[in-house]
Amino acid sequence: MGIIAWIILGLIAGIIAKLLLPGRDPGGCLITILIGVAGAALGGWIAAKVFDRPFEKHFFDLKTWVAAIGGSLILLILYRIFFGRARR
Repeated sequence: MGIIAWIILGLIAGIIAKLLLPGRDPGGCLITILIGVAGAALGGWIAAKVFDRPFEKHFFDLKTWVAAIGGSLILLILYRIFFGRARR
């Protein structure tokens, strides 16, 4: 996949991660999209190591999408832990 495909995948994965983990995020929608792009890359890298299969050539594969969404969820959770506001 090219860089544009990873950005699109990350954008959609970030939106799906935001839908799965609703709530107020510090940084808003733009940060969530950036987390989605980074999460797609992270999820693809982790999944490539676990499944021993290069994910960069399989844009429409379900495993690629699950890995991207999973990576986005991980980064979104970590972002909320480290940068979230204290709730009272």
